[in-house]
Amino acid sequence: MSDRAIAIADTVETFVRGTVAPFEKDPRRTSHGPTDELANELKELARKAGVLTPHILDGGDHLTHRETAAVLIRSGLSPLGPVACNVAAPDEGNMYLLGKVGSPELKQRFLDPMVAGQMRSAFFMTEPAEDGGAGSDPSMMLTTCKPDGNHWVINGRKTYITGAEGAGMGIVMAKSDDGACMFLVDLPNPAIRIERVMNTIDSSMPGGHAVVAIDNLRVPADQMLGQSGEGFKYAQVRLAPARLTHCMRWLGACIRANEIASDYANRRMAFGKPLVDHEGVGFMLADNMIDLKQAELMVYWCADVLDTGVLGTVESSMAKVAVSEALMRVADRCVQVMGGQGVTEDTIVEQVFREIRAFRIYDGPTEVHKWSLAKKIKRDWKKANAE
Repeated sequence: MSDRAIAIADTVETFVRGTVAPFEKDPRRTSHGPTDELANELKELARKAGVLTPHILDGGDHLTHRETAAVLIRSGLSPLGPVACNVAAPDEGNMYLLGKVGSPELKQRFLDPMVAGQMRSAFFMTEPAEDGGAGSDPSMMLTTCKPDGNHWVINGRKTYITGAEGAGMGIVMAKSDDGACMFLVDLPNPAIRIERVMNTIDSSMPGGHAVVAIDNLRVPADQMLGQSGEGFKYAQVRLAPARLTHCMRWLGACIRANEIASDYANRRMAFGKPLVDHEGVGFMLADNMIDLKQAELMVYWCADVLDTGVLGTVESSMAKVAVSEALMRVADRCVQVMGGQGVTEDTIVEQVFREIRAFRIYDGPTEVHKWSLAKKIKRDWKKANAE
């Protein structure tokens, strides 16, 4: 690990533990996520501490994926940490994509305010199941885009759009006659109507998750990323790194939850001795140590693969499955070790458990990733046996 990454990560950890964690009791944490008032206050504190958007350096250069892992794991030590440090989803993934493929004009207009923590974003891809739209299978996309002079006109519905309410820009995916397309749009826009913000199991992302109707949205042609039909190509640029940064942030959350559970087990007496001395409890905490270390190693392994310049689709699928499943076990054990206290809001353990359950679905559920990996196994077998 580079000295610069260690220094940034250490500073982020000090900030998250010392400054952000006390806000975990703040009443501005709602069921739809922290309010923008709270998020902006935390970002201002991060700016003063020198840890706002810490993975993007002065001049726009990114840390390597390995270095980013060191920093984002520390940001996740509080559910509010990624928001405070401006490394939360979907903003972090959208910043990465625009940094890679955006034109200088689009970067100045959309990326720079995001990096500065002045604007949130949303990514409009998933569509309602009742419409038969795209979910884990993006080829089912129903949202359309049609050229009209020097504009494109977009129509459709989207769902689970994280942060749409209150966002200042959005990346909208739609289908043209050539295939998938990506557009950058200013928000709010009267043609993009939030039907409702859903009540969901998680509560760490500002703006919650919305169902959105898009009615005759007109977007200038120069706000398309690339060319018509190249949307899935750019989605692949964003896909693997975004999967992995989810793993990073929630790994940090589970490290903290395990610290809380371990502290409780060492302090709480039952049947004449601390809980940790009871084999059933001690073994759960030992299993947590193992799962956390394995998750960390998977994150860094996949980060190293991405740092070679390859897309890392297979590796990120493997990491997403291994890490999300391991962290689910960790979070569940933390609740169990703490008993009744584990299901209360007195600590973040209860929230971390909820967040990790959602993480097993976000950016592709476990079953889709395993299905994709099985297809690769079959392809490789056919290739090997055809030679």
